[in-house]
Amino acid sequence: MPEKIYDLLVIGGGPAGAATAYWAASAGLSTAIVEKKKFPRQKTCGDGLTPRAVHQLSEMHLEQELAEYHKYEGLRAIAHDKSIEMKWPDHPIFPSYGFVVRRCDLDTMVVENAIKEGAEFFEGMEATRPLDSSDSGIGGALVLDTDNGEELEMKAKFVAIADGANSRFGRSLGSNRNKSYPMGMAIRGYFESPLDKEPWIESALDVKDRNGNSMPGYGWIFPVGNGTINVGIGLLSTFRDYREINTTHLFNEFALTLPEYWGINPLKPIEPPTGGRLPMAGSVGPKAGHNWLLVGDAAGSVNPFNGEGIDYAYETGRLAASLFVEANLQNDNNVLRRYPDLLDEEYGLYFKVARLFAKIIGNPVLIRELTRVGMNSQTLMEWALKVMANLMKETDKGIDEAAYRIIASFVRMIPEQRVK
Repeated sequence: MPEKIYDLLVIGGGPAGAATAYWAASAGLSTAIVEKKKFPRQKTCGDGLTPRAVHQLSEMHLEQELAEYHKYEGLRAIAHDKSIEMKWPDHPIFPSYGFVVRRCDLDTMVVENAIKEGAEFFEGMEATRPLDSSDSGIGGALVLDTDNGEELEMKAKFVAIADGANSRFGRSLGSNRNKSYPMGMAIRGYFESPLDKEPWIESALDVKDRNGNSMPGYGWIFPVGNGTINVGIGLLSTFRDYREINTTHLFNEFALTLPEYWGINPLKPIEPPTGGRLPMAGSVGPKAGHNWLLVGDAAGSVNPFNGEGIDYAYETGRLAASLFVEANLQNDNNVLRRYPDLLDEEYGLYFKVARLFAKIIGNPVLIRELTRVGMNSQTLMEWALKVMANLMKETDKGIDEAAYRIIASFVRMIPEQRVK
């Protein structure tokens, strides 16, 4: 590979990295993406795209590509032998629909879109450590070619770190997770189902095993539209004994207790289920350095309400790209220092509400009673959906503060020994 100094090197080709590269390249920055895996590749995910994510994909001119996948109207919540179907709320910016797209297809689509804008894509290349930029002002990364074991230097003025939840590259620059923030755990698999084109994604709010015993966490069923459904279960570290939880056992029990109308064979997933952990609520920092920014999961930009991270990956990637462009234009790296404040302005209160709610989710008795109340009110559940999916309008100003106060009052009811 000939030596070249890029304006921007993006570490990771997933949602955050591809979005950062797209917006940077479309603004004229010479941009390179290094990705450890080779595309298409699988990722543990529910595969559901919320209206916020669909909006960002539309902004990247991917409406036509999205139209080939399964479109859904809203959420069906199930709890206490009741179900409520809720359409996505009308919003002046975000659409009132979502899509279900397997990550192997979605991530390939978005990174190819970045390539069309001029970004260069190097797959099978693992960024192992940052290059020192103190002398020349030019940084970058030492990159390992996973095919032949060759190491090479890729140089750039700026670096976007988008290597996912574990972010080895971010840690090498001193970033770390605030352990007082919630951590998510999830496992998912695919099953054949006759309802693969169901217009609702489904969320099970009171998960039980075959014997009727309550289990921690919440379950999901997302129709993929290709003859299969995505089935998964997730829980948060606020649950008292989460370290002892066997997520494979949770997944198997949840699959065995799925409503009969899904028509699955719970003993025969299409492939072995996979799981992972996610830092949430902006829990990773610092998020900015002299010439670098953390984006997406690497920055802990995951919603504790529902485990959604794709929309925030696209949004933080777009914001980071705008700052790289401005810093390059002004030849001033100090522009990057604004990134944490801009993130806090956009998500600070929302993530604060979500962190409080995470404590409620971690208390099985309390969440059971809250869902029991909620399932008796369509209006209340639709309000909760709007808050949890971060789909409030500007005219709803104050609703997030109201949610914070309400949730905080519930959190004060939680015995301290139940939340660790």
